[in-house]
Amino acid sequence: MNEDRIPILVGAGQLTQRDATLETADEPLVMLEQVARAAAEDARAGDRLLAEIDLVSLVDVVVWKPQNAPRLIADALGAKPRQEWVTSIGGEMGVAAVNHAAREIAAGRSAVGTVLGCNNLRTLIQARKQRTRIHWTQGGSGTPQKLGVDRPGQSEREERHGMKLPIDIYPLFENAIRARRGTGLEEHRRGIGELFHSFTKVAARNPYAWFPTERSAQEISRATPENRMIAYPYTKYMNAILNTDQAAALVLTSVAKARALGIPEDRWVYWWGGADAEEAQWFMSERPDVSVCPAMQISAEAALAEAGTQLAELDAIDLYSCFPAAVGMACDMLGLAPDDPRGLTVTGGLPYAGGPGSSYTVHSIATMMDRLREKPGSKGLVTGNGWYLTKHAACVMATQPPDPEAKRSAPAVRLEAPPELATEEAGRATLETYTVTYGRDGAPERGIVLGRFENGKRFIANTPEDAALLEDLVSRESVGRSGSVAFQDGHATFRPS
Repeated sequence: MNEDRIPILVGAGQLTQRDATLETADEPLVMLEQVARAAAEDARAGDRLLAEIDLVSLVDVVVWKPQNAPRLIADALGAKPRQEWVTSIGGEMGVAAVNHAAREIAAGRSAVGTVLGCNNLRTLIQARKQRTRIHWTQGGSGTPQKLGVDRPGQSEREERHGMKLPIDIYPLFENAIRARRGTGLEEHRRGIGELFHSFTKVAARNPYAWFPTERSAQEISRATPENRMIAYPYTKYMNAILNTDQAAALVLTSVAKARALGIPEDRWVYWWGGADAEEAQWFMSERPDVSVCPAMQISAEAALAEAGTQLAELDAIDLYSCFPAAVGMACDMLGLAPDDPRGLTVTGGLPYAGGPGSSYTVHSIATMMDRLREKPGSKGLVTGNGWYLTKHAACVMATQPPDPEAKRSAPAVRLEAPPELATEEAGRATLETYTVTYGRDGAPERGIVLGRFENGKRFIANTPEDAALLEDLVSRESVGRSGSVAFQDGHATFRPS
């Protein structure tokens, strides 16, 4: 790589509107302009840097879809970009957008790029509750390019059996992970509480966290009226918080451009490498083993290989943390201990720092930059995942230049053949994983299960809506339990023996 084209992150800005009312909350464009200007000031270059932006990449904003949002942002900043990008939906897209911008800089197709993201779901919900119409800026001439592919996260069959939202699906991963590890139910719940207790400690020190509050392991893991069960084994405090008003922006440049703009070297954070990967089977129910995640391992190890470094050499790590399963899966796939002394988050994670739509990793990269700058010579890894442990991205950053001679090949990862999905079959079967969803009154409502028939075919089913049966399902290890599947009108029902 041409030394002058080495990509570096030079500025980061974040914004959290915790207490804004419907009348005082800023709209998406205003928030994005604020964080972009804050990022330019963080780089010590201000308007001079903003005027040089030639690439604008906006991570998907769930509630704001103007014709060309990057053009609106560029106009507000006084920039004239040659490249305008919007991403697909997905928690990995902030990392993917940074990887993309860094490669554009390394190739000489860009000199200054900005990656931004925001979430205004809290304000939108307030407006709907008050039956008020909000008027956010629309328009923007031209059409931006698309980074990533838009595709539904779940299949029609999954939706038909209640696998509609992250809160329905991630618990299925969690129970499969627990069973593979051979951990008892209560021991595992306590372990989740201890893991996320450490996350809340970080969030409590993060000025941009949505919930800057430390919570004990017991407070997180024990079901109470304030912390009701959502879907076994997850309580409310274990779930990502999406109803936030948050924004973040990053600015990247080449080394040559940073020098020309007079950006101090103590602001430079070098991009060492990155990688993106998708699971071979897009839908969760089609994966050979839902307790492992090969593409997560592939993306992280490929990023580390390009960076020429190893996990043990990192000083800071931020693992995507929408639910405990995402963190637990990453630990298992990468060989990390849940109590790694470096910690597994720099922000506090999505349930506590906030899970602002697809743009959490813009915040985690911004926070990682600050962490690395505090310790010259340090290196960090940030990961992200989209949909249901479906899409993955990782990047490695450091405060010193990369060694081009250190790059190495990523190890190969063995992939298993997908299972055949049963259609309208019935008969004896065994559970691979399960969850029970709960109502707001704390009562169990529905069992969702994945399993195999004796012929090896995979099935998705619900259990009968029987409170005693559902309570029994979660009171003892149910992975491996036998039972029978009945099929009627496109819907499968599993009744454990």
